Amino acid sequence: MTRQQLLQRLGLTAALAVMVPLVFLGCVGKPDPTKDPIWPADHKGPKVVVSFAPLYCFAVNVAGDDAVVRNVMTTTGPHDFNPSANDVKLVTQADLFLTMGLELDERQAEMMKTGSGNDKLKVVTLGNLVPAKSLCEGYCTHQNHAHNHKHPPDPHLWLSPDHSILLVNLIRDELKKADPAHAAGYDSRAATYVKKLEALKAEGVALLKDKKEKRVVTFHDSLAYFEKSFDVEIRGVLTVKPGQEPDEKAMKTLINVCGDETKPTRVIAVEPQYSTSTSGETLKKELTAKGVKDVVLVEFDTLETVKPDDLTPDWYERKMRANLKALADALK
Repeated sequence: MTRQQLLQRLGLTAALAVMVPLVFLGCVGKPDPTKDPIWPADHKGPKVVVSFAPLYCFAVNVAGDDAVVRNVMTTTGPHDFNPSANDVKLVTQADLFLTMGLELDERQAEMMKTGSGNDKLKVVTLGNLVPAKSLCEGYCTHQNHAHNHKHPPDPHLWLSPDHSILLVNLIRDELKKADPAHAAGYDSRAATYVKKLEALKAEGVALLKDKKEKRVVTFHDSLAYFEKSFDVEIRGVLTVKPGQEPDEKAMKTLINVCGDETKPTRVIAVEPQYSTSTSGETLKKELTAKGVKDVVLVEFDTLETVKPDDLTPDWYERKMRANLKALADALK
């Protein structure tokens, strides 16, 4: 059986995560780049894999021509992704694997590294390198949140330009470690990209600064850093787990919170990745019946998925500008 056939048969599903590493480590030989040229054969710089699209944009803008960057997740995001045989093949020759971590994508990365047999691959969990004081807790859905009641950090740092700058600088440092001969280039390109992210932040602040109401319900628990960067107020979360509809108790709580006469919340963010979800429409109808005026659904893309042909170095900036405009158009 060939390596490709073995990988396809195993499928790398979560259920086989314990068995797969043992099989791979015993059976897989070294790849032949001349027969399977996933990476350019004539490129001497670092080969970098990233888990999903925002990290691709950050890495490729810093890498320039000195490193080659490849993205793993496309139309399936980190909440639902399980690696395929081709995904594992991607990391067999890679030098760096950049992940977000914070319980978002590290499981898949570890599966891919172990399955590839690439012992030299360095997996960098960027979320672990962000200072603890810069991390935000996830949204609390419990009533009477006690002082000592802690939630895991929200992993969605990329939805804030401020935190994206932290990630860009961490990626810059990792590339400099891997390729010190081109450190000056990584420094220069990172600085240029940081200026673009600062401009993105300034544009968003300007769009939202004159809004008298900034209360929003988010589709899933993802906007803690966005809230901090753009001074909006997240009043509730529709789905604790993306794609899982809220139960009756959770929906009733949301209706009561958003229907509060002193602080009514009429803007409900929904995500294109979960277009079949009915929870946003249900909440809209209930709030309208409760007397909240002008309740509106707004599409807010959390950037966890991407169509492969759409992924360009400026994709992150384009998508964030679209999010900011959509939100600014909905808020009053």
